[in-house]
Amino acid sequence: MANRYADTEFAVLRQTIAWRGTTRMVLVPVTLIGWAGLSVILLLYGNAPVAALFPLAVLAGGFEAIHALHVGTERIGRYLQVYYETDREGPRWETTALAVGPALPGGGIDPLFSVVFAASGVLNLIPAWVPQPTTLELGVLGTLHVAFLFRVVRARGAASRQRALELESFKALRLRERADAPNHPIA
Repeated sequence: MANRYADTEFAVLRQTIAWRGTTRMVLVPVTLIGWAGLSVILLLYGNAPVAALFPLAVLAGGFEAIHALHVGTERIGRYLQVYYETDREGPRWETTALAVGPALPGGGIDPLFSVVFAASGVLNLIPAWVPQPTTLELGVLGTLHVAFLFRVVRARGAASRQRALELESFKALRLRERADAPNHPIA
């Protein structure tokens, strides 16, 4: 009976990883289309430089959603790796992917699309310059755009360290669980 629950949990978590990956890939163009549309409207009809904060909010919201999906997906992957991939005959996707990743030239892909979001954040300042902003408006806009860029860079750095940190955390948790409950169904 415990094995059936473990099989179900494994299948559901793998489906969750697949769903989140697909959602992330759809969310990037949706976010960029929304941002670009608002930016064009501001360029054509905007007269307040501070209005550039609306497209920045779209970028920030999209980036945060993509970041949250990525962090959650990685966490599920490390859980599966520690709790389900210790058996040599079982599935080994997470363990294999973790081993191959560092061998990719340039470290592989950027799961957060941070370069795209950073470039879009810089381009987002263009609509603010059209109506001749005041010094105060420039200060506010510049500060908020720099804060967004800082968040993107910080999230990318955290994402690059997440796998190793969470893998060790899950391993330590599993060892504690085994010591506390030797009859655990997954132990």
